[in-house]
Amino acid sequence: AEVFAVFASLKLEGGVKMEELAVVCEFPSVFPEDVSDVPPERELEFTIDLVPGTGLISTAPYRMSASELSELKKQLEELLEKKFIRPRVSPWGAPVLLVKKKDG
Repeated sequence: AEVFAVFASLKLEGGVKMEELAVVCEFPSVFPEDVSDVPPERELEFTIDLVPGTGLISTAPYRMSASELSELKKQLEELLEKKFIRPRVSPWGAPVLLVKKKDG
């Protein structure tokens, strides 16, 4: 299974600019202009210790229409390009469920 970890959202709602958000103004050092190397390399590699003998739980992926699958691929390519996510190969994964916005 291929796993992607998402670190950020690419879109702001209602035409709000990033620099207008209160949290961005309050903590400018946390929100760099250039996000090409986000997330930064860590000194420590995080791991999750599993209970010995635990087996994998296998479930079928959610069904997607051709348009949903196309949108998912587009979003993943965009996130990969911006380095918000990295490709991983793992027997563990999480399902993807696309939800339409209220405004369509």
